[in-house]
This record gives sequence, C-alpha cells and structure tokens, in this order.
Amino acid sequence: MAKKIITVCIISMIAYTINGQTMQYPKTKKVDTVDTYFGTKVADPYRWLEDDKSAETAEWVNEENKVTNDYLAKIPFRDKIKARLTKMWNFPKYGVPFKEGNYYFFYKNDGMQNQSVLYIQDGLTGAPKVLLDPNALSTEGTLAIQQISVSHDAKYLAYAFAKGGSDWEQINVIELPSGKKLSDDLNWIKFSGIAWYKDGFYYSRYDEPKKGSELSGKNEYHKIYFHKVGEKQSEDKLIYENKNYPLRNYTVQITDDQQFLLMYETESTSGNALYFKLAETPKKEFVKIADGFKYEYNVVDNIEGKLVITTTENAPKSKVMLVDPYNPLVWETLIPERKDEVLQSVSLIGGKIIAQYMKDACNKVYMFTMEGKYEKEIQLPTLGTTSAFSGKKEDNIAFYSFTSFTFPSTVYKYNVSVNSSSVYHKPEVDFNPYDYETKQVFYTSKDGTKIPMFIVHKKGITLDGKNPTYLYSYGGFNISLTPSFSISRIVFLENGGVFAMPNIRGGGEYGEEWHQAGTKDKKQNVFDDFIAAAEYLIKEKYTSADKLAIAGGSNGGLLVGACMTQRPDLFKVALPAVGVLDMLRFQKFTIGWAWVGDYGTSDKEEDFKYLYKYSPLHNLKTGVKYPATLVTTGDHDDRVVPAHSFKYIATLQEKYKGENPVLVRIETMAGHGSGKPTGKVIDEMTDVWSFIFFNLGMTVK
Repeated sequence: MAKKIITVCIISMIAYTINGQTMQYPKTKKVDTVDTYFGTKVADPYRWLEDDKSAETAEWVNEENKVTNDYLAKIPFRDKIKARLTKMWNFPKYGVPFKEGNYYFFYKNDGMQNQSVLYIQDGLTGAPKVLLDPNALSTEGTLAIQQISVSHDAKYLAYAFAKGGSDWEQINVIELPSGKKLSDDLNWIKFSGIAWYKDGFYYSRYDEPKKGSELSGKNEYHKIYFHKVGEKQSEDKLIYENKNYPLRNYTVQITDDQQFLLMYETESTSGNALYFKLAETPKKEFVKIADGFKYEYNVVDNIEGKLVITTTENAPKSKVMLVDPYNPLVWETLIPERKDEVLQSVSLIGGKIIAQYMKDACNKVYMFTMEGKYEKEIQLPTLGTTSAFSGKKEDNIAFYSFTSFTFPSTVYKYNVSVNSSSVYHKPEVDFNPYDYETKQVFYTSKDGTKIPMFIVHKKGITLDGKNPTYLYSYGGFNISLTPSFSISRIVFLENGGVFAMPNIRGGGEYGEEWHQAGTKDKKQNVFDDFIAAAEYLIKEKYTSADKLAIAGGSNGGLLVGACMTQRPDLFKVALPAVGVLDMLRFQKFTIGWAWVGDYGTSDKEEDFKYLYKYSPLHNLKTGVKYPATLVTTGDHDDRVVPAHSFKYIATLQEKYKGENPVLVRIETMAGHGSGKPTGKVIDEMTDVWSFIFFNLGMTVK
C-alpha cells in the first residue's frame, strides 16, 4: 500500500445558521494523503488528526468543543434536564456481595459519589466498613477501580485501577482486613486478570510503550508474570511469552483449590485456546487442552480433579463439559446444549450447579446436581436480566442481582437448599415503574430473518406517528443486549419518549450462529436489521422519520455511522458514541487488531471491498441531508482511539450543507466509558438528551 502526504490548507471557519443560531464550524486543515488498496486510491485528508499528542490536534479539539458548547448552552431546558438527572441519580446503589475466607465484599455508591466504594464485613452479620475508596485517591474522580482479587487465605487484596478512562491499569495491594496499602506498584497492565497463588499472583502486561504513543500505539507481545507480595515489579518472574505471535493475548486463572493453573490464549474477541499445568510446578510447560481459535472454552472450576468447562465446540449455544486435563482427548458432557436457550454462566454453589441461560434476550436460571441432572428453575421477578450467582461450592448462600427496563438493579440473597430468594438491597428511585409498559415484538429484516425488539413507553400512548423515539442497539462481538435499568433513560420516557432496543445479528442473543451472521462480509445484515427496526416503528405508527433518534456506542457507534450514511432519510438525530468509524485503519491502533475476527481487515483484498463499501468515514457524500449528529468521544479512549470520531466529524462538517447541526463532544480525562465518574456521566447525558429533545422538538415537563 502506497501513500503520500502534502499539507494543502489551514484551519478557518465555515458559518451556518441552524435553528436560529449562527454557527461556525472549524474548516479543518486537509492534507493530500492518499492510500492505495489493491488498485483503489483512497484519500485520507484528515490523517493528521490521528496524532492525539500534537498541539495542532489539541487546538482543533478546543475549537470543536467551543462550537458544540455554544450550541448546547443555548438550549433553553438544558439546566432543567440536568437538575432532573441529578435528582434521580441521588440514591444508594449496591453491588452483588462476594465471599472470600470469612469476609464478604461489596461495592456501594451513596448516590452522587464519582466512584463506588468497596466495603468489607466479617460474615453476613458483621458491620460493613470502608475498605477502598477511589474517591479519596483522585480529586477529579477520574481514578476508577477496574477489578479486585482477594488471596485465597483472605490476607491480601490486589486491585487494578485506571486513570482518565484509559485501558492501562496499575495494580496495588492492601492488607486485610485493615486496608493498609503495601509497597507493591505494578504498571503497564492491560487486558489482564489477577490470579492469586499463595503469597503472590499472576497477571498480564505489555512492555512499556514509547513515550507519546501510550494511547494510540499498537499493543503487541502480551506476557504473563508472577508477582510476589512485597517485591518490586522488576523482580517479577516471566511465566509465559510467545515471540512468534505479537498479536495474541494471554490471561491466567487458578481453580479455587489452587490445584490447576489455566492459561487462555486469544487472537480476537471470540474463540480461545486453553492450557493447564499444576500450580505447584511453575517451571513446567503449559499443556494444551483445547486448540484455538474457533470455539470458546471457559473453566468454571474443578470437580474431583476434572475441569468443568463451558464451550461452544459443536454447541453454538454452549454446553458444560467435564475434562480430565491429563487425558484431554476425552470430553464428557455434563449439561448438554439446550435447543432454544443460550448458556451464559455457570456457578458451583452449595453442592449444586447454577446455570444462567438466555431465551429471546431474557434470562432464565436453572439448578442442576453436580452430576448434571436438572432439578428446578429459579424464579425471577419478571422478564429481565440477572447477574451470575455469587457463592462458594461449600456454602448454602448465594447472591445475585436482577434488573429490567423499569426495574432498578436489586440485589437478592438466595438460599440454595430451600430454593428461596429474598431482597437484600432494593434501591429507591424517584419514578413510578407502574406508569410504564414493556413489550417484545418480532419484526422482519431485509432477508426475512425475524428479529426481536423491546419497546418501552408510558402506558396509554397514542400510536399516531408523532412519538419521539430513541432506537438503540449494538450488533457485534457476540455481545447480548438484555433488559436493564437506565437512570438517564427515564428522563426521556417520562417526557413522552419511546425507547426501542432490537437484538440484531452480530450479538450473542441466539448463540454463536447469530453472532457469525453479523460478522465480516455479512456485516451488512447488522445494518439491515437496524434499519428494518426503524421502518417497523414508523410503519406501526410509534414514530416518524422526523421524530426518530438512533444511538449506539463503540461497535454500536459504527452501527449508527453506517446506518446514517446508508439511510439518512430515515432518522432525525444520530448519536455515534466512541465509534469505530474508519474501517480501513482501525487495526493499526492499540487493540484494534483483535477486532479483525469480527470485521476482517483492509490488509486483505476480499475484506477491503466490503469494508470500504460500508465504512462510515468513507461513505459520507457531499450534498446529502444527514440527521442532526452529535458524535461523542473521550481524549483518553485507547480502546477506540478518538481519531475515528475526529476524522468522521471533520468530514461530515466539510461535506454537509444542510440545516441540521453536526457536532462533536470531546470529553477530557475520559476514555471508552468504563470508570467514568458520576459527575462526567451526568454532564454528558445532560448534553446528549438536550440535543435529542431539542432536535426532536420535545419539551421538558
């Protein structure tokens, strides 16, 4: 692939009058950058915006944010939306407790804390006390705890934290139960677990990146190390590396009895190879149990020396197997694949197997004996989503959470022996769930495939085609969208909005076949499914094209970007968040290479052809009336680098000549979304809903 770069112009401003506001978009500098893909020349005039560290990019970000902030500041009910969001947000939120040793651990947010606080209590009756408060570690609230792991003797807790929304993590260690911080300080960790073994733990990391490339450089040569508590990171033992495959990742797991050390090897976001060795023999080589990378293999635990593994091998909806690691050619079925339900998680609790399934994008939970015999269904409050059950093999008590669209996340305590659930923590939210109704419909996509969709709205709405509607989906990477409660979404619903969430192909709602039907050269199915959802909502008179907003984040941002370029007439508002928008270069940054399994790569001619055909950045055309667009991203997003959003909005502002606003909101000290502090979340949702309300002609009651 050849290219040339020549600077040809400088930043100026382009003026537009929109909704009575005179706006000036920065006319972004263009460079004469042309790449040649298999004989096709592709211009990339905003390539310079990929340099996230340059002063020139920083100036451009500042100018774009000025325009956006000026537009949003003139929306008359913006403060009213923020006040309502803030009031609704202010209630205690609890996480699901988990046990290690004699202690229970759980997260709690008092309401408006930027980050949730980790608590510890001695047994079920002990008084909870603060163990780790990330809010005390950062005045801006941008330091977030990403994961914690307690040693098997409950003497130590290791916690991984990230700053500013980046995927890069640091690991520190504290003593239990005092919470005293130790000297351990581990850096340049990404896509890692924390697997304790005796007085240390296994973790994964990359080499320290070159200065200036921390948030954009390609992540290569993942390695596994063992860290002993009290030692410096420079003394950590290298356990595994593979110099032949720089674009593979490795994570480690230890079974609860500390007998088996498991290693997972991946080269994309789905499918893995599985290895093991005895934990007490760290110098021995790992032995492969299962080849990669066609199927998923996940170890639950071990029963009498045999590993309990969930797998999609010859079971696209997943099944549970027993495997003797010393005889990996013989696999015994413990729980077979179910015809109409997808297995999502398995827990061994109280001498039983508790398995979480999904049917038509809602959860069901069943109990089996340790021999795999079905016993009973565990009843859930309504159609919705449950977390995995948290408990120990030897304990009779478990915990889980349940949520749905109008059912705030509630924590339940479950007694295994009597099959009984009781409310453990119930949130008090300032809204009346009985004012709303949820239905699930099935509509037909372009190729005749039936697609399920949830629709939520106030009871008694009129189907006259005039209801403002928010259509949201994802459609990729085997990720399933199931019912969940959103505080901010209630603001839209209580002002007469309709929320619609289709379970389009590319996700995992119906197993691996559903996922694969939305990947690579079949990715257009995903966009067709989403477009058909919009057409269904209009046909059934829920809404009209002038009252329809579409939204999605990350791969969902790609979804929105592709659909607004393919059917700009169908939507009034488009909200691509932290989106993958340049389908020809995504694999060149950070962890983008891992998405090739879903997307393909422009480095291959056959893949380039279909990627170029739908790539949102490359399909923006001059003279087309696109929807009112608010692109959102973060300056510390090192998952989907902000250059995707920067180049997309620069191109859209250059080519679009209509009256709809086309803006970008670039958050500082924020990344892909994980760990974003409450204050920043409320600010962002205030701006997003203000933009939607204003452009859909809504008023705030």
